[in-house]
Formats: sequence, C-alpha cells, structure tokens
Amino acid sequence: MKILYKPFGIIAGLIGARIATAVFKALWSRIDEEAPPKPTTEEASFPKVVGAAMLRAATMAGIGAAVDRAGARAFHHLTGIWPGERRPEE
Repeated sequence: MKILYKPFGIIAGLIGARIATAVFKALWSRIDEEAPPKPTTEEASFPKVVGAAMLRAATMAGIGAAVDRAGARAFHHLTGIWPGERRPEE
C-alpha cells in the first residue's frame, strides 16, 4: 500500500522545490541586489559563494522537510496509511 504514496511524494517534492527556490530568491534579494554567485564566478568572494550555497542548502532542506511531512500527513489523513517509517515497538 505504501507504493501508492510514491506518486504523491514525487508531486509534493516538485512543489516543495519550487517553493524553496522562491523562498531562497526572496531571502537572497534581502542580502544582495545581485544574483547569487555560482562557485565558478571569478569576481565573487569566497565567503559570498559559500554563504549563498549554505543558504540555498538550508532553504531547500527545510522547505523540503516541511513539504514531505505535510504530504505524509495529508496522505495519512486521506488513506489511513502512514507512508513512512514507524518507531519499532518495544
């Protein structure tokens, strides 16, 4: 039955990625007027490149976890089946 969650999870992941990208762009626009530098951008400073990468990773991970959790709870609410792991009983 948990295989029914796979398409649901994929769609939730795609939605989460779009939301995270938008949130990252909004956060970065408050830090700098320029676009976030890529690691290979010659004129960008090391702290700016690393800071942008860390902010992007944290945003993607946080939003991704929130969307995955919300998707799992919605799936559980709709089907009565929890799609993830459960704690082992003692």
